[in-house]
Amino acid sequence: MAEPTIHTGAAADVGPVALRRSPLAHLEERTRAAAVAGARGVTLTEWPFITMVNLRVDPASEAADRIEKTLGTPLPRLCGHITASGPHTVVWLGPDEWLVLSQAEAPAVAAELRESLGADPGSVVDVSANRTTLELSGPAARQVLEKGCPLDLHPRAFGPGQAVSTTVGPVAVLLWQVDSTPTYRLFPRSSFADYLARWLIDAMNEYHGPEVH
Repeated sequence: MAEPTIHTGAAADVGPVALRRSPLAHLEERTRAAAVAGARGVTLTEWPFITMVNLRVDPASEAADRIEKTLGTPLPRLCGHITASGPHTVVWLGPDEWLVLSQAEAPAVAAELRESLGADPGSVVDVSANRTTLELSGPAARQVLEKGCPLDLHPRAFGPGQAVSTTVGPVAVLLWQVDSTPTYRLFPRSSFADYLARWLIDAMNEYHGPEVH
């Protein structure tokens, strides 16, 4: 999945969609102020309202085959792996569980996957409101994460195209390395997003110089 698309337009101007509020809207100015330029640069950005659909299905079933055709990409079979095609990125969560990230509208993605699943065992659940997305990017991004992430994030162990469940500080996240900049996307539960964002801003201060207020 490339740069996330924030869905707007006529449908976003009315109804519940018009009333939704990003979990980190109140920290937008602070995250912008925490950005660091130069060789030690690092930025923190929230990408709210990305479509996320939790999928469970037997990977050896005919339903899985149908779902793969719908997504246009195989379901990743190994821990840490992702696959992608068009607007969809599929992240491995477990032997029979995946998170589908998409630039398409959540109701449409969920409906197509439910149709592909049919009456076979499994589940398709729109969990878009359950998490938000934080993007940490820049030459110092790995060093910032290493202050509170137990994973070995050195390129020899973790690199672009890998995503795993871990913790950053005390917060459980799904962590995806997008590219070798490095750029990471972190998917915390919305109720923990404020704590995680403040933790990351504090961790970025070393590269900024004086404390960001």
